[in-house]
Amino acid sequence: MPSKVESILMLIAVGEFSMGMLGNTFIVLVNCLGWVKNKKMASVDLILASLAMSRICLLCIILLDGFILVLYPDVYATGKQMKIMDFFWTLTNHLSVWFATCLSIFYFLKIANFFHPLFLWMKWRIDRVILWILLGCLALSVFISLPVTENLNDDFRLCVKAKRKTNSTLRCRVNKAQYASTKILLNLLTLFPFSVSLISFLLLIFSLWRHTRQMQLNATGCSDPSTAAHMGAMKAVISFLLLFIIYCLAFLVATSSYFMPETELAVIWGELIALIYPSSHSFILILKNNKLRQASLRVLWKVKYILKRRV
Repeated sequence: MPSKVESILMLIAVGEFSMGMLGNTFIVLVNCLGWVKNKKMASVDLILASLAMSRICLLCIILLDGFILVLYPDVYATGKQMKIMDFFWTLTNHLSVWFATCLSIFYFLKIANFFHPLFLWMKWRIDRVILWILLGCLALSVFISLPVTENLNDDFRLCVKAKRKTNSTLRCRVNKAQYASTKILLNLLTLFPFSVSLISFLLLIFSLWRHTRQMQLNATGCSDPSTAAHMGAMKAVISFLLLFIIYCLAFLVATSSYFMPETELAVIWGELIALIYPSSHSFILILKNNKLRQASLRVLWKVKYILKRRV
């Protein structure tokens, strides 16, 4: 039976999960309904829908892992079940980061003002190849996640339980540490798309600075649509960068269970913090996207109208 603290933490996790599912499902529904209505989907809508779906899966994996640790810890008695769960966690983690990076690059190409031939070529081609880029991100994420399933039947958790009865303590600990190191290394590969998003953010700042300087030199002021677009894109990207840093720290806390037995509470805390990233960023994207923001306002107005009628 879970302790009182574990029960409270899981209730908080369920609340975070529910909010994240609400925001991400809303993004998917709005963009898919628009696709059905207009028979086409804009590139930014496709990226947002893909990102939201990857985060829905990530939310489910994190919450499921937390419930298994609290309610059914014996499920992870062997390495097989844990490695299957870690495969899907690594997959959805990479998908979420790569799709967020695609969104950062898309904002950069559509909003920034540069006249370099490579930038102009990418700006012109991005809408035509975005679907293939997203499919490439999916294939790459699957490829990166496969090493987690190596030696699928390795019973390293049974070794830990049996260490008092046998002399295989050192071997078991080494196997467990090697697996944890592999998992951490594979997830650290997300630092590459994170770095690309960071570069996009810095280039957006530079583009905004150049644009503002030009507007001031022309004495036309800086309150124009281009400046507003720059600011909106920068807020969306910086929120992703900050939340992802928090998520990575929480992931390291959760992974500490591989090195220190009996740390389920620390893992739950790590997963609780990790849920903040896929849950809260969806609402930031809704607020920064005009189509999603207008749709959310219509939904809120209808809910308010229905509640008034019932009263």
